[in-house]
Amino acid sequence: MEVLSACKTQLMSLIILLYIGVLYIRDGNSLNRISGGNFCNKIFDALLIVADIAIIFDGVTAFTVNITHKVPYELNMIFHMCMLVSYEVFMTILFWYWVTQTVGKPKIPHVSILYTLPCVIAVCLTIHFLPQIKYIAGKYTNYSMGISIYICFATIILYLLMTVGVIIYRHTYIQRKKKIALATSLIFVILILTIQIFLPESLVSGIAATMIVLSIYLTMENPSIHSLVYYQQEMVMGFATLVENKDDSTGGHIRRSSEYALLIARNLKKKKKYKKIINRDYITNLSQAAPMHDIGKIGIPDVILQKPDKLTNDEYAIMKRHAEIGGKIISETFGHLLDAEYEDMAYNVARHHHEKYNGKGYPDGLTGEEIPLSARIMAVADVFDAVSAKRCYRDAMPLKKCYEIILNGRGTDFDPDVVDAFMEDKTKIERIYAESV
Repeated sequence: MEVLSACKTQLMSLIILLYIGVLYIRDGNSLNRISGGNFCNKIFDALLIVADIAIIFDGVTAFTVNITHKVPYELNMIFHMCMLVSYEVFMTILFWYWVTQTVGKPKIPHVSILYTLPCVIAVCLTIHFLPQIKYIAGKYTNYSMGISIYICFATIILYLLMTVGVIIYRHTYIQRKKKIALATSLIFVILILTIQIFLPESLVSGIAATMIVLSIYLTMENPSIHSLVYYQQEMVMGFATLVENKDDSTGGHIRRSSEYALLIARNLKKKKKYKKIINRDYITNLSQAAPMHDIGKIGIPDVILQKPDKLTNDEYAIMKRHAEIGGKIISETFGHLLDAEYEDMAYNVARHHHEKYNGKGYPDGLTGEEIPLSARIMAVADVFDAVSAKRCYRDAMPLKKCYEIILNGRGTDFDPDVVDAFMEDKTKIERIYAESV
């Protein structure tokens, strides 16, 4: 019984992880059926699997070090190797998870190799020094010490420092929920690692892996949270489509203008000035905020929206109010349903997409970079689609003329950087346009 008590923390940790796995698979499959997509994050899948393996071998070694006279030395070494390598791989995958969630997957192969190189070296050294592991009799249980174990500790610390480096590099642009999960992960790793180093008899390393997976699951990968986001997105698109139909346009404006906006954002991301601003979260939020840019038109009378002739000055003044109304709708209705970053971007896109770079736009007369970047992006996307699509009061303009309008507005109506990013790839622009013709 005393021998079994040595691995009780690993048993409890394993039970918790298995329970998380069952919920993750069950609810994830349910969400996939509803959304018709592939919910699972493959890196989190790997993290969950490796955590299970590490804790299993952690528990096995905690058991076998107390009965070394009954377990062959070679078998015990294999158990230790599996445990140590699993924890080293776990920390590598954890680091990869946070890199992809905050910075995005590295596009340069050399960077990917650099990220995994410490793990490869650590695994080789761990195996090489494995025969030097010694069993030490503690007050309550036996435990193992040796160079291989120190290497495992060093690997964990190294990836901790690398993760902190990522946080410092991207801290301004990391979503609040990701900051919470990141902070939780780091706290648990540091706390448990400290206890394990100074109280090696405690054998609590499995608790850290369990709590890390649990914190990520609850804040990032819970299918229940993703299902709420999915339903919210469906509601947002429903409202956007309602407004588009009310405007009596030929259809497709929401999709096209959103795709133009994403094209601009992705091209801007290549520029050094915007590299730290436009990350994966920014583009995701923009894809969900862009369809809401004209939501304020729901408060404009149909007689004005659908008028086949040129608007009078008074009618145009009423039409311009849709930007202010849109911002109000976002902040009072949709904002409380979604995260703060999305709320802020959706508000800016709805309220400020008619601001002009020279300050002559509406509703607030903002100028230059006072206008939020998302709104500056949306301004170009919205105008290009407006002039290139057929409306109830005029025919669509030729694409050559549409390009001229955007270029002529560079530095006056539009941000020069945004115009340059838009004009960078006419092939994609024309493909988006052609798909709706």
